[in-house]
Amino acid sequence: MLLDQFRIGPYLNFTYLVADEAGGQGVVIDPSYGIDPVLRAIDDRGVKVRYILNTHSHTDHIVGNDDVRARTGAKIVAHKVAPYRSDLGVEDGDAFAAGRLSFEVVHTPGHTPDSVLYVFAGNVATGDTLFVGECGRTDLPGGDPAAMYDSLHHRLLALDDALVVLPGHDYGSTPTSTIGRERAENYVLQPRTKEQFVRFMRE
Repeated sequence: MLLDQFRIGPYLNFTYLVADEAGGQGVVIDPSYGIDPVLRAIDDRGVKVRYILNTHSHTDHIVGNDDVRARTGAKIVAHKVAPYRSDLGVEDGDAFAAGRLSFEVVHTPGHTPDSVLYVFAGNVATGDTLFVGECGRTDLPGGDPAAMYDSLHHRLLALDDALVVLPGHDYGSTPTSTIGRERAENYVLQPRTKEQFVRFMRE
């Protein structure tokens, strides 16, 4: 499998190029500002990009959609409630494939109503739901700390500890992590009631 992580744009965004192999079929996850290095890698590695996967609708995660689509003809994938048009509207539990890679959708509202995770080949792209050592904000329009609690504790922490976490920003001590490491070390994932978590996020 090919998996390239690009830190691009002014907000330390991570954009990912994933394919079953060099020259094979794949996806781009969260194309951000400054997409040119990703476009060059697509060409250099001969990847046939079938889909553009958006973890949520904030501009810094979708601003490169049109550039990647123009270069590759890829279809845009986003949750059905995302406030823009996608080619494939998905919801919790959906799955789709690019070449030999299968992607499963986990809906994780809280940062935004349309936030999703994409689980594939031992990895999970978490967008702004989970960072290394932190979680996404819930005080922006559409944010909901109670929904974030449910997403983190009932959906994300239900995943396999061995999954490699591919976050949406380079905000942590390392560029990637694992579900198991975050379960043990991430202070936002420590045991709390929903009411305690909501107070914690609002503070």
